[in-house]
Amino acid sequence: MLVRAGAAAAAAAATTVPGLRRLWRGGGSGAAACFPLGRALVDVRGAEAAPFLQGLLTNDVTRLVAGDGPPAGALPRALYAHALNVQGRCLYDVILYRLHESPEEEPHILLECDGGVLDAIQKHMKLYKIRRKVNIAPCLDLSLWAVVPGERAGDIASSLTKCADQALILTPDPRTEVMGWRLITKKGVNLSEIIPGSRIGNIQDYHRHRYKQGVPEGVKDLPPGVALPLESNLAYMNGISFTKGCYIGQELTARTHHMGVIRKRLLPVHFSAPLPKDSIPEGAEISTESGKSAGKFRAGGGELGIALLRLANINEPLCLNLAGDKVKLTAGIPEWWPKTASK
Repeated sequence: MLVRAGAAAAAAAATTVPGLRRLWRGGGSGAAACFPLGRALVDVRGAEAAPFLQGLLTNDVTRLVAGDGPPAGALPRALYAHALNVQGRCLYDVILYRLHESPEEEPHILLECDGGVLDAIQKHMKLYKIRRKVNIAPCLDLSLWAVVPGERAGDIASSLTKCADQALILTPDPRTEVMGWRLITKKGVNLSEIIPGSRIGNIQDYHRHRYKQGVPEGVKDLPPGVALPLESNLAYMNGISFTKGCYIGQELTARTHHMGVIRKRLLPVHFSAPLPKDSIPEGAEISTESGKSAGKFRAGGGELGIALLRLANINEPLCLNLAGDKVKLTAGIPEWWPKTASK
């Protein structure tokens, strides 16, 4: 039952994102490139799992849970969100996955997070759990994959119906269609049996794709207690509800949204020369040719990266300041952003 829902979603995404099928053509002719992610999964289950997460996260978690509204098949299978601190700054970027299918089943949600903050996010949730009927535990027996389709993307959905015991979830990435799918399996499974013709991709290629698309992920891109959710394009990535009830950090986020002024955003950047593999200080300064501060570097690899930049400066020649050296860079607006986005 779980896989049929994922297969239907994958089939729909395969027909709406034809451009993705060409992204990894140079790496082989298989149906998809599967990238093993170093992110962790936390099991959150219990009668009060959804209302508990509702008070901690930016998105409307009730959309993920079957109830008196639409049937489970009509609900999203995954939601993107941030957990904020009381000052409204990002602590953790997460993706939630629904594992139960009907109101009769106990609510069961998997929470994906940066592997480096697994202990911290569990402590954070348990701090606010109080007396709620919720169990929180790491899922050490599961593997998480990013799946970027190749030329035969449609094969993904049809193959899943034959492997219900090996693929727990395959669903379009909830952030943006250019990121393909998320796949959750039991550890040790043979991916070629789930997605025939697929290949294991180099994780650096996955990160290069993220940087090229300007999609942040993890604590390097979203420094805990530093990154602001709207500057990090949370609204563009379907990660926030402005109509749900209260949650931790809501006040500043809601006020910024209603003021409608966001002067800085995370943007993909392209460097004139490959970056050194190390020794780039966190938050390295990016400036204009005249020396005026334009923003800060977040993360990158090779000639690609992601940076928090003032929108007023993105069309100017920019440079990253590295120990007295200056590396020229250009910034761009991702094609997947809403066409109406003007700020």
